[in-house]
Amino acid sequence: MEVETLNSVTEERIRKVNVSVHAKSETPARIKIQSGKFKMTIDEPENMGGTDLGPSPVQVLLMSLAGCLNVTGHEVARQRGMKLNGMKIDIKGSMNPCNFMGCSFDERAGFQHINVSIKADFEDETQEAIESWLEETEARCPVTDNIKEGTSISVKVK
Repeated sequence: MEVETLNSVTEERIRKVNVSVHAKSETPARIKIQSGKFKMTIDEPENMGGTDLGPSPVQVLLMSLAGCLNVTGHEVARQRGMKLNGMKIDIKGSMNPCNFMGCSFDERAGFQHINVSIKADFEDETQEAIESWLEETEARCPVTDNIKEGTSISVKVK
């Protein structure tokens, strides 16, 4: 990740994080991806035409959501002076693959619904404080924001 510092009119420092991903397909269903020093394979399961050598793109999306909720939740707790010993996060997404497969275009291609269940291990916190922490965590999580809100995406052919 590249962090760029910008100066605004009010001379406050605003940080802008640029994230780059580079990828090259190996098969119609499998792609090797690199971001920074990290490399991974994204593939489809065999029943979707892949070789199951890595998680599927939609699995990676939900994995990213879990990772982002974890780091955001810990940061929110730290800033609030709350003692968070750890989190267990379970995520389930429901989608209809027909749009992707071309058999029907009645529903959108992505998840119609995502359920997130978080078990947070706090020391000496009230239920009200935990619910407030969760609300702020959800609001501040960048991946949650990108899933819930309309992020502008430009796709071009070179």
